[in-house]
Amino acid sequence: MKHCAYSGRLVMIGFGSIGQGVLPLLLRHVDMRREQITVVTAEERGREIAEEYGVAFIENALTRDNYRQVLEPLLGKGDFLLNLSVDVSSVALIRLAHEKGALYLDTCVEPWAGGYTDPRLTPSQRSNYALRESALALKPELEGGPTAVIAHGANPGLVSHFVKEALLNIAGDTGRPVKAPKDRQGWGALANDLGVKVIHIAERDTQVADTPKAPGEFVNTWSVDGFVSEGSQPSELGWGTHEKHFPQDAARHDFGCDSAIYLQRPGASTRVRTWTPLEGPFHGFLVTHNESISIADYFTLKQGGTVHYRPTVHYAYHPCDDAVLSLHELAGKNWRLQSQKRLIVNEIVKGVDELGVLLMGHKKGVYWYGSRLGIDEARKLVPFNNATSLQVTAGVLAGVIWAIENPRAGVIEADHMDHQRIMEISRPYLGEVVGVYSDWNPLQNRGVLFSEPLDESCPWQFKNFRVA
Repeated sequence: MKHCAYSGRLVMIGFGSIGQGVLPLLLRHVDMRREQITVVTAEERGREIAEEYGVAFIENALTRDNYRQVLEPLLGKGDFLLNLSVDVSSVALIRLAHEKGALYLDTCVEPWAGGYTDPRLTPSQRSNYALRESALALKPELEGGPTAVIAHGANPGLVSHFVKEALLNIAGDTGRPVKAPKDRQGWGALANDLGVKVIHIAERDTQVADTPKAPGEFVNTWSVDGFVSEGSQPSELGWGTHEKHFPQDAARHDFGCDSAIYLQRPGASTRVRTWTPLEGPFHGFLVTHNESISIADYFTLKQGGTVHYRPTVHYAYHPCDDAVLSLHELAGKNWRLQSQKRLIVNEIVKGVDELGVLLMGHKKGVYWYGSRLGIDEARKLVPFNNATSLQVTAGVLAGVIWAIENPRAGVIEADHMDHQRIMEISRPYLGEVVGVYSDWNPLQNRGVLFSEPLDESCPWQFKNFRVA
């Protein structure tokens, strides 16, 4: 079905796994002509797909010096700037889109090239917290202007809507069904009343390619450059009001909303215990993501300026096994990227991406709600996708349509959007969307082979891994 009609031009920056994967979805569900779309990308890769679909293709890497020269002739009032790139500043593009009267969406608040790993910057300055604050600083200036959706793919993006669905399900299953709250105060009160203390974005990717990773090669099911960049940033997590133990290597930021902390180590070297229904317990990487900060911020409750409720929120990610091997090799090379990169799509022979949110602390133990999407189903649904990319492209599609339907929302995050509309659009592409309860908690089966110093008075903490 066509969800909406669109008559403007759409300029897509970046044409990697997500750009290629979302193109057929846009043409399938938005009433528009192929001639309205232009791809601007730094690489030759994907040209044949653009030609197959009849969209314009410009190979030109955007930089601080040339982005205006390249993009200004392509944008005008009512057009759409869809940013699916890496190494191109989101803040710069949001400003340009606003000046031109164009809509905007990205899947991550990006800095210019080198911003993730610049040794002249402190860990706080290289954090997603800082990037998010730089984008949100535009809100007052651009209020009421063309909609600019920041950080809306799968995660960040869809997982913020999963949290709201999960809260409503827990409320109903504990005998207190409620209508969806209308604002962040209402959602925060619901989470607090239900006793939710911790939210993991818990993801396990089991996709396997027919050719295993080779030495000196980084393999992944989505952008290698994007994964390495975020994995090299400091671990970050929204920091809950229930927490009693402050990690030894953690620090707070001295600016912004103060909803999160960061650790003095990269996310790709920090593991946490988590759980998904298909995998069960596992170790995930505490890689920084925008949603770890935005969800914690959105559900914060204050009284007289004092915070009295906030959940701890963080990503807990186990990528495909070849990506884990790639990370081990990357760390051994002191975070210097391997000489070869391989994005696996057509080579995948089996596997599932299990992506959801794990809510802990409520009366029913833990509750995981999210998407189970297998490679075979992903291929049947949309070309040029694997299970991981389709979850992202579904979020991009839903965000683009929401922006077209709500064109004057200014700068906005997923948490402030209509979660029911987003789920309506994206759900057909998420495979099996399920909610599962469990009695799992991070202390289970600890100290069996060796003693471990656990703080039994605070059951959602585990000091060895230092995060809830």
